[in-house]
Order: sequence, then C-alpha cells, then structure tokens
Amino acid sequence: MLEKNEYSIVVPVMNEEENVTLLYERISEVMSEIGESYEMIFVDDGSTDSTFEVLKSLHEADPRLKVVKFRGNFGQSAAMAAGFERASGRIIVSMDGDLQNDPADIPTMVKKLMEGYDIVAGWRKNRQDKMLIRKVPSQIANRIIRFFTGVQLHDTGCSLKVYRARVIRKIRLYGEMHRFIPALARIEGARIAEMVVGHHSRKFGESKYNLTRTFRVIMDLTTLNLFIKYLTKPIHFFGMLGLLFNLIGFGILLTCGYMVVTGAADLSGLNLLFACAFLLLTAGFQFVFYGLIAIMVVKTGDQQNGQLMEYFQG
Repeated sequence: MLEKNEYSIVVPVMNEEENVTLLYERISEVMSEIGESYEMIFVDDGSTDSTFEVLKSLHEADPRLKVVKFRGNFGQSAAMAAGFERASGRIIVSMDGDLQNDPADIPTMVKKLMEGYDIVAGWRKNRQDKMLIRKVPSQIANRIIRFFTGVQLHDTGCSLKVYRARVIRKIRLYGEMHRFIPALARIEGARIAEMVVGHHSRKFGESKYNLTRTFRVIMDLTTLNLFIKYLTKPIHFFGMLGLLFNLIGFGILLTCGYMVVTGAADLSGLNLLFACAFLLLTAGFQFVFYGLIAIMVVKTGDQQNGQLMEYFQG
C-alpha cells in the first residue's frame, strides 16, 4: 500500500477543548512552511468536555485533520497506538495536545532524523512544570529507565518525538509503554538521537498526570527489562528458574535421604517433604521445556523477519 503523505502528526488529547484549535493552527503553520504533504491525527481519549466537537468542526474545514474518538479513557499509549496505526506518512511525529510541546521544533528534529537516525526524541531541558509533582519524579524515573534499558535519554517522558514509519509500525504499545518506545525500538536495532526542544507552561486545562501512574510505569518497566534481556535468549530466563527449582528439589531429597539414613526420621514422616521435592523438580523441568518452546518461537520469528528484510531495506 502506497503512503499518501510525507508526514503524519499524531496527537493524543483528553479534555483539551481550549487547546486543540490553537495547536491545530500552530501545526498547520509549521507544516505549511515545510512544504510537504501532511496529515494530523488527533486521538480523543475519552474526553468529557467539547474537545471532540471542536475537532470535528476543524476536520470539516480541513480534511487533513483526522479525528479518532475513543468511547472511554484508555490511556496515552492506546491513543498513540491508534494514531500510529492510522498514520500514512513516511515520517511520523508524536506530541502532546496541551500546547506544552512546540510544533516549531518539528523541522529541526526532522533534519536531525535525516542524518541517518530512526528516532529523534525531544529533551525538555528547561521543563516548565511544578518541581515536586512533575520534575523531581520525572528525573528519578528517567534515571531508573536509563539504568534498566541502557537507552541514554535524558527525558523518556517527552511525547515530542519523530519516527521513521517503518520503525514505529513494528512496535506494539500497551499500559504506559509509550514512554519506552525508544527502548522497544532499540530491540529492533533502531538508531536513536536526542535533542533539546522547547517546553511551555500549561495555559489552559488541567494536567492529566498523577502519581498513581508511577506504579503502572514500574510494572511496564519490569516487563520491558525482561524483553530486553531475554527476548532473543528466553532459555536463559526459563533455564535459571528451572535450575533454581531443581536445586531446591534435589536439596530436599538429599535432606530426606540423610534423615532416613541417620534415623532422624522415618519414611512415613517425610511424605510432605517428598511431595514438595517432586513438585519442585517437575516445575523445574517444565520451565526448561517452556524455554525450549520459547526459543523455537523466537527462531521462527527471526526466519520470517529475514524473509521481509529486503522489503524493509528497500
């Protein structure tokens, strides 16, 4: 299928009725200066105000603006995934809908992308947010994410990013995984760059961020860390679990044998320990079996990717 546009700008929004018109105008101004074909995809993530009505009227005046409406609030990752799925551009830009990201940074980021990168991530170096609620937790989270993922970005939470479409379309998002897109892309061998971008204080509406998201981010980071370490070698993960269970099981059997030989206990009194040892040994061998199955799944996927490699390189 041929791509219809050079650029697709994906913007998740929720209750941003005062911001979407201004953002649309600023994006339109910047993209008109670039002079290439483009589309804007606004994804309404369950707004309860008049955001959708405003977007609908903008779409009627400009068909380059497409609107996706969620029936409920499914989160920023789901909204981005919906926008990426519908994007037709060769280059895809993501940004927030609260006017804190500056569309004027798009041309510079695209220029950086053309230097041979697959993703250019924004860095809100002079972030205009509250210190204790937003900036300090974000700094801590960024350090943790850099440690676990190995992707050295200063600002993983910045939504302003520029992607090559062939890279972002390989990535599946869920939970709070949108902030881990560079790490997920690194698994695919993507080349990633970072550059300082502008950041403005919020003028209209309220922030959707709250500290309860921290728990979800930690859970997704745990999953991501598992992917990064064991995606291509799952037998190492399952094998370690299997070895641990087998060692404990054999340890219990040796202990039971020693107790029987020394007369510390008779066989009838060790039935529960024997049952535990049997269950642990069985679980250990099952984990090894799961690891072998996972290897076959990975190898099958590698073969399929190899068959498509010429297409993606073309």
